[in-house]
Amino acid sequence: MSGSFFYCFMASNIKIKDWSIEERPREKMLLNGAKALNNSELLAILLRSGDTENTAVDLARSLLSINGNSLKTLSQMSFEGLCKIKGVGPSKATTILAAFEIANRIFSEPLTEAPQITCASDAASLMKPHFRNLLHEECWVIYLNRQNRVIHKECVSKGGTHSTILDPKIIIKKGVDKLATGIILFHNHPSGNPYPGEEDRRQTRLLKEASAMLDISLIDHIIISEDKYYSFSENSKL
Repeated sequence: MSGSFFYCFMASNIKIKDWSIEERPREKMLLNGAKALNNSELLAILLRSGDTENTAVDLARSLLSINGNSLKTLSQMSFEGLCKIKGVGPSKATTILAAFEIANRIFSEPLTEAPQITCASDAASLMKPHFRNLLHEECWVIYLNRQNRVIHKECVSKGGTHSTILDPKIIIKKGVDKLATGIILFHNHPSGNPYPGEEDRRQTRLLKEASAMLDISLIDHIIISEDKYYSFSENSKL
């Protein structure tokens, strides 16, 4: 047996778990993100395993090679066609077809733009339904991108009938995680009086100072009470 043949035989029987961590597809994706993987590695994650002779990556390379190294051509294969390929079988074939169908459905969805906040009235109208008929106070935050389009909104605290406590650190951390450049704080006054109290003003100052340290702007703090609202920005209180 020649040395080169022996090397090829041994290499073909090396399992992915024996590879260095930075070369294993799953670990590589966790370390560097999905975009760092090539097509074979991404497909190998779907396949999960190879066969007695090939790793999942080897099988993925073979699938792509058969299809001219084109994911589009691979996506057009039938279930029966995939099952005829050695090492694939019904389970792997259904996984591959399901992944391509998900991709098709993503691109078939109509494009919808996130709401854009241009003034306090826009923001208040967006959030009023969340506060309707509440008998306790809640604090919500809208996270915005540079175009003032909504990235995300969520309730950050709930309180009693007269007050709620917010944690600026949690709000700002979520803003950083979501790559937000601006935030709008909301809370409600079940009493029917939308005007801010001293604690509302204090929490606004704290949040503005904390957000500014990480280049996130506190665009407004809006208090909603029934159909009325009070905007710190409109009243030049920011």
